[in-house]
Amino acid sequence: MNNSQIYVGLDIGTASIKVLVCENVKGKLEVVGVGSQPSGGLSHGAIVDIDKTAHAIKAAVEQARAKSGVEIREVVVGLPANYLKLNEVHGMITVSDQGQPREIINQDVIDVAHSTLSQALPPEREVIDLVPRDFAVDQFRGIQDPRGMAGVRLELWATLYSGSKTIVHNTKKAIEAAGLKMADLVVSPIATGFNLLSDGEQDFGTLLIDLGAGQTTTSIIHDHQLKFAYVDPEGSKFVTKDISTVLNTSQKNAERLKLDHGYAQAAAVEDDVQLAVDVVGKSQPVNYTEQYLAEIIEARMRQIFRRAKDRLDAISAPDLPGGVVLLGGGAALPGIKELASEYFSGTIRVVVPEQMGIRHPGYATVLSLTMYENSLSDVTRLIKQTLHEGGLITSPHQQAANVNQPLTAPAPRPQKRPAAPKRPRMARPTPRPQAARPVNAASEQPKPTPTPREKPAKKSGGFKGFFSNFFD
Repeated sequence: MNNSQIYVGLDIGTASIKVLVCENVKGKLEVVGVGSQPSGGLSHGAIVDIDKTAHAIKAAVEQARAKSGVEIREVVVGLPANYLKLNEVHGMITVSDQGQPREIINQDVIDVAHSTLSQALPPEREVIDLVPRDFAVDQFRGIQDPRGMAGVRLELWATLYSGSKTIVHNTKKAIEAAGLKMADLVVSPIATGFNLLSDGEQDFGTLLIDLGAGQTTTSIIHDHQLKFAYVDPEGSKFVTKDISTVLNTSQKNAERLKLDHGYAQAAAVEDDVQLAVDVVGKSQPVNYTEQYLAEIIEARMRQIFRRAKDRLDAISAPDLPGGVVLLGGGAALPGIKELASEYFSGTIRVVVPEQMGIRHPGYATVLSLTMYENSLSDVTRLIKQTLHEGGLITSPHQQAANVNQPLTAPAPRPQKRPAAPKRPRMARPTPRPQAARPVNAASEQPKPTPTPREKPAKKSGGFKGFFSNFFD
């Protein structure tokens, strides 16, 4: 294990926190340890109590450490798509000051990435990720890795993902409070879409529905990019609440009934199967049919699917060739595919990881986080250097010090990259004093930037014309 790279994924969910330790052995990613603990301090996928969340993270990490024998210090963290915004950005730099072509190096890629981040964001938003689309060297586009090429001008087209500063800050603080470092922060639909879908599904377009406990995330992957994300504040945990309320039983009993006897379609369940349910205020269990339980579950799942369908219809989303891919704990309900087919067209499949110990749709996200980090190209890692402070992303072509080490081996000290020399600043002239003017609070407030989904749909046909409407 000393000669292999280790990745640790952390999925902070509303119902449970999952930690997955994976090892890259000769190019193949293998699961070597897993930890799962009940969540604390979360509401609808967002952290609302940092201390409780940090405590749950510590417990899950300790469980994964005990099973894998790896001392975990860094984690790849999945971030929910709440309040996610997409912007198509462009950056350009001059490679050579003398006008003569020069070979493009790593620093040029970092500089052109910096130039794409020059646009101002509202104070309540923070950059989460910058996903490159392609480069251009002297106007020759379609280049995925410009290093080693000669040119005068380098351009980058990329997708910038920004989110709520509060959500990002609370996530980082919870990781730090748990005694961990954040190797990368990844929007969960990006990780799942880029790693759980085939190349054709990513290219032609696929609808991903993550049926989490606290919320349901519906996203569109097209042209190898995340083009749309919608978060419904209801998930499979609300199914448990419905069972508890209707049958007048405890949350614990309701969750057990859902997992052991739940079905997403009542019509497919026999009505002669009786379930003994412990009811509050009753000394003896009360019998309910399995079909009645399925009716409770079906009502809530229909409501979730209907809202997702209505949101897609509101933006005139086309039927995607890749169909629908379901994941998350709610996707484990029997009959969920048949129910989803009543609302969405195309083939429908449920993602179930094949690795031992995680063969459940609820582990799809945490597995995709490790797969995402393992599959990052050198150029993408360079670009991520512009987004992470403290040198958390290792520079390509350098042997990284693996901080997630086997317990039997001492962890080497990570080497810091030398700081770039600062350019001398020109002295600024002293500004002339100006008379004070009254501040109009209404005029001083920044105007809200309309989200891509609020823009009117363009008349151009085809997937390219439709998906272009999601960008500012």
